[in-house]
Amino acid sequence: MTKLQHDDMTYSDGKERVLVVHNAYQQRGGEDSVVESEVRLLEERGHEVAVYSRDNHDVGSLSGLHLAAQTIWSVRTRGDIRRLVRDFRPDVVHAHNTFPLISPSLYWEAAAARIPVIQTLHNFRLLCPQGLLLRDGRICRDCVGHVPWRAALHSCYRDSLKASAAAAGMMTAHRVLGTWSSKVDRYIALNDFCREQFVAGGLPRDRICVKPNFVDVPAPGQAQRRGFLFVGRLSKEKGVGTLAAASAGLAAAERVSVIGEGPESGLFDGIARVDLLGARDAHGVLDSMTKAAALVIPSIWYENFPRTLVESFACGLPVIASRLGALETLIDDGINGLLFIPGDAADLAAKLSWAAANPQAMSAMGQEARRKYERLWTGDRNYDQLLAIYREAISSRKMGAQE
Repeated sequence: MTKLQHDDMTYSDGKERVLVVHNAYQQRGGEDSVVESEVRLLEERGHEVAVYSRDNHDVGSLSGLHLAAQTIWSVRTRGDIRRLVRDFRPDVVHAHNTFPLISPSLYWEAAAARIPVIQTLHNFRLLCPQGLLLRDGRICRDCVGHVPWRAALHSCYRDSLKASAAAAGMMTAHRVLGTWSSKVDRYIALNDFCREQFVAGGLPRDRICVKPNFVDVPAPGQAQRRGFLFVGRLSKEKGVGTLAAASAGLAAAERVSVIGEGPESGLFDGIARVDLLGARDAHGVLDSMTKAAALVIPSIWYENFPRTLVESFACGLPVIASRLGALETLIDDGINGLLFIPGDAADLAAKLSWAAANPQAMSAMGQEARRKYERLWTGDRNYDQLLAIYREAISSRKMGAQE
């Protein structure tokens, strides 16, 4: 058990207690998996971890007015966190998603208790009420660094004026209150590209650290690889329309397996070369990744750092992705994957056809993908990065208290 003198932050065994905070999504996704993986990472290395979680399935039980108010400031969160701080005595609070039920009141309560706060930036919610920097199928930066009234005007979040106004109100209120600049000790961006977006949006550069996602996957065995794989929510921002159009033009021998569910699934109806596999658990996804020739990520939004990309590289599976945002920096074109013009089904089809015709080249790219994973995205490397961020935040909070 960690021994800690909270008045001077002196540790006897170096194992910080961590309070993890996360607002789970209605439709489970990569972010939820990342949170669970980080909790395991810490616990397996001897840290005590408490998890404070709310679930968006509870949103339906709240009135619109109550939800809007709670999005900006949750009284329940302040009370819950006050009790957790008293009983668990964390050394650091690590927040992931706080929208909409937890709210930024979390940061104020932690600050009142002099507990440093880390916030992982899984999406662009602090810059864009929708969180995607996407409108009408195109990258949109209208709200970056500005009062986000345009998001409400265009009903960007859930195609709802009220929901968009509530999200925009939360962003604006806490910008005015100074929450983002004074109550969060360190932000974690998942890559350099995303870090620059947040700096442009007004977050303090010197508080944004870069730490990628990770997985722990043993080296895959030798197996014959065939076909292409998509894993993710079947939604517009994921580029499902581009994938469907590209798949329709493939040769009869080429197949695309699709793992996932969502509102755009109907786009694959009648495409003989596509196998819709529905949802799969983590083991099923990794098994498919060890058999495919390439993973396809056709997103039309600025993906932060898809967990599927890390899993793919860990499985020795090259990635064919949109030349867009962070994907362009994470994938080395022609070395561990291929890049195509975002939203261009013809260009994607050409890349898929080339990959099918050049299995040896794709196999070599897969080996390079595994090597990159081993260098950058393992659990051990990620733990060292995470711990350094925690201790930097703790030290910064301590020095601030002494000033």
